[in-house]
Amino acid sequence: MTDRDVTVTERLSEQGMADGRTPSKCEQICRTLRRYIGSGHLAAGQQLPAERALSERFATTRITIKEALSSLEADGLIYRAERRGWFVAPPRLTYDPAIHTHFHQWIGEQQRTAETRVLAHGNQLASSELCRWMGLEPFTPLYEIRRQRLIDGRPVLHVSHHLLASRFPGIASAPLASSLTELYRQRYGIGQGWASLEITPSAARGEIARALNLAQGSAVLRLVRVNHDEEGKPVDCDIEHWRPDAIRICLDTRALQPLATGARQVQLAE
Repeated sequence: MTDRDVTVTERLSEQGMADGRTPSKCEQICRTLRRYIGSGHLAAGQQLPAERALSERFATTRITIKEALSSLEADGLIYRAERRGWFVAPPRLTYDPAIHTHFHQWIGEQQRTAETRVLAHGNQLASSELCRWMGLEPFTPLYEIRRQRLIDGRPVLHVSHHLLASRFPGIASAPLASSLTELYRQRYGIGQGWASLEITPSAARGEIARALNLAQGSAVLRLVRVNHDEEGKPVDCDIEHWRPDAIRICLDTRALQPLATGARQVQLAE
């Protein structure tokens, strides 16, 4: 079943209801837009008419239109770009954190186009959170790289990488828009070992909201990943903020290798 399949909400609406209740105006709008999207009359990436235009076409209030659009957004069928309007969402990408691959590779494997843009980079001291995640002492020197990542030209991910500065001399002159996993291996001889992963809901603010074309405070999915080398030494910490309508996380535990420590850790690469 895909994102374009009829949802439970739509099925209930189409029943009319079974108890004889007439579907609300919001339900009728959702049903119509779902059918347009499902049939391809509204294609992925296509912009919807403005809310005012939709309210005129459906002969209803903008409040009802906003309610319907928010419902479709929650289903992952459309997305809102700050100051640009509403667009039909492409199918979500399948993201399996147990697969040992890097961003551009797994995007390409799903017949999509990946792009990475460097937003900023420079020296920093480990914050209390980074000390906790990476097992570091206070004031440990790090090097931060902040990047925006796009799929088919659409910004979907803001990621900040926090590298142990002592392991990466001269990193500022490296091609930071490329795969850091490959850069670590080729320039510094650091291979990818295991990683720990924490996933939590969060809110987009500041640079993150701007990078993802979201309104301040919009919901995002935060993934914190601490990467270790083949000897188990910490390498870096990635803090990813994803548009929640861009991916679905599917974990296949058959891809996990049992560890002697018994810790639940995941093998993957940024």
